[in-house]
Amino acid sequence: MTPASLLHPDAFLSPLAIDEAVQRALDEDLGRAGDITSIATIPESTRADATMVARQSGVIAGLPLAVATFQKLSPDIIIEAHARDGDTVAAGTRVLAISGPARTVLSGERAALNFAGRLSGVATLTADYVRHTAGTKMRICCTRKTTPGLRALEKYAVRCGGGFNHRFGLDDAILIKDNHIAVAGGIRPVLQRARSHIGHLVKIEIEVDTLAQLREVLDSGMADVVLLDNMDIATLTEAVKLANGRVILEASGGVTRDTIAGIASTGVDYASAGALTHSALNFDIALDIDSGAGA
Repeated sequence: MTPASLLHPDAFLSPLAIDEAVQRALDEDLGRAGDITSIATIPESTRADATMVARQSGVIAGLPLAVATFQKLSPDIIIEAHARDGDTVAAGTRVLAISGPARTVLSGERAALNFAGRLSGVATLTADYVRHTAGTKMRICCTRKTTPGLRALEKYAVRCGGGFNHRFGLDDAILIKDNHIAVAGGIRPVLQRARSHIGHLVKIEIEVDTLAQLREVLDSGMADVVLLDNMDIATLTEAVKLANGRVILEASGGVTRDTIAGIASTGVDYASAGALTHSALNFDIALDIDSGAGA
């Protein structure tokens, strides 16, 4: 069983990102002396069988990292998968069966569960948002409001839940915010500077707070995407009519499970929600040891 075989088929997560995250988690947990509890209490030759079980219903993500965690600790680990990232599971579903040296199983347990719990929580919350957009063209996407060091993983989990990714960092798209506009001296000057700087493959998105600002952006003809910040439903609806397909429209600010359906009904193309990553609850998942296992 390889981590790559459990990845969501329509989302990408670099093997390098998996390895780096797993190594960092194990370094953090095992420290300088290793798992002194398991070393002190479990004979080296003891083997264990364990099952990773979903304690709630939702969308699974992070299994490749859980598998990589155990495999990095021992080449003798055997893992059988009963689910794949992106699968919707019921409470009580067995997602992984793990067999091998007991010390390895116990030492890797918390890091593996942390990955699966965190990423499944993001995927499950995203899927809930996506359900509220059914029947519309709007796509729900994440933001850069991610856990430091875990951005690639959390954005991958958003894809597992049926969402889409906004930019990954400051280096892959231009997003002109209100503070950029203020410092640069206005909408037209900031767009002119951005357009003269970028290459032909880089998109320009600009944030606006009012319909008057939207008109100025549209008149300039220099933006590809307009972020409609903290607009109510009536204003979003008017913005869609005003743009008339000339630019991609993204709603942002106040995007919650209570408001997402209304936002989607306005006809905007995207809605971005930082909550997908910064407010996702941990998914309840556990590792159960077979009490009959042993030396």
